Amino acid sequence: MNISILGSTGSIGTQTLDVVREHPEFKVTSLSCGRNIKLLEEQIREFQPAFVSVSDEKDALDLRSRIRDTKTKVYSGMEGLIAVAEDPDSELLVTGIVGMLGIRPTIAAIKAGKKIALANKETLVTAGHLIMPLAKKCNVPILPVDSEHSAIFQSLQGNAENKIHRIYLTASGGPFRTKSIEEMKNAKLEDVLKNPNWDMGAKVTIDSAGMINKGLEVMEAGWLFNVKREDILVLVHPESILHSAVEYEDGAVMGQMGVPDMRLPIQYALTYPRRISLSGDRLDLFRLQNLSFFEPDLKKFRGLSLAYRAMDRGGNIPTVFNAANEKAVSLLLEGKIRFVEIPDLIERAMDEIAFISNPSLDQILDTEKAARESVNR
Repeated sequence: MNISILGSTGSIGTQTLDVVREHPEFKVTSLSCGRNIKLLEEQIREFQPAFVSVSDEKDALDLRSRIRDTKTKVYSGMEGLIAVAEDPDSELLVTGIVGMLGIRPTIAAIKAGKKIALANKETLVTAGHLIMPLAKKCNVPILPVDSEHSAIFQSLQGNAENKIHRIYLTASGGPFRTKSIEEMKNAKLEDVLKNPNWDMGAKVTIDSAGMINKGLEVMEAGWLFNVKREDILVLVHPESILHSAVEYEDGAVMGQMGVPDMRLPIQYALTYPRRISLSGDRLDLFRLQNLSFFEPDLKKFRGLSLAYRAMDRGGNIPTVFNAANEKAVSLLLEGKIRFVEIPDLIERAMDEIAFISNPSLDQILDTEKAARESVNR
């Protein structure tokens, strides 16, 4: 299978390429990245894609000079992302970029008839009402890559005629699961970036520390599996062994278990409905001592509570939630705010931005801009 990857130098992208290395049946035809030109050059020389895209034209000029001995072409900006999404030689697009940047390329890939391996949750959070009907119209499968959504997807196989009673969406609880609110107030950036189980990029790791990531995943699950917010239960599971589960009407609960390894859900999206070999550690049930489960503390993790509120309101409010969070996270990384200020900034934006019940793509992008400006004041 020929694949294209948006965000090839990030966490999802590099692990997708790990899967490709194990299986010669996959061929990489195009890649995109942000600013990590050095790593992208290494990927070009190893996988020999027909073309790549980078964020900035200055970086594109630099990269063209670096790889002038190869046949790979270099594009840039949104036009470059869309070129990767529409790659005529690719059958499947892995959307591994972070943020709302993924909306337009995902729409372009769907219209071009590409299968979508979706790791860019913001696409459905902000534009699910546009993406899912379009995918259905174009007969394009949306294959979830997030470990939790992949686990739900796997638990649904063979049960198309059975109604979901509820979904258990698991969360590790992050580095502050057992910490007090006071300890969170005094947390330094390095404390926030210490996820106990998963290897993720900085933005997703920060989101996970405040359980905002889980709020985004609840919204994404609603669109992917056509379930209401009240039927999606967040389950704090520190061991990260059960990756999520589905409860059916008869009370049967089916879940997917495994060691924390993002390559497994990535590979399943690439090979669905087949399962093929994968190197790495295996879950040893004989060595498991305990699996623990808790309800999330919504007072401590206010971001999750705000996500519930955004999903219940609908319209453009999930976009406000997401965009405000993206901007707040960037301010945290720049050392301009404290970690505990992120929910406050999100809530302010949600209160300030005018509600639109059924936003168009342009209105979604306008909402994103307004939310960012609200946080930036």
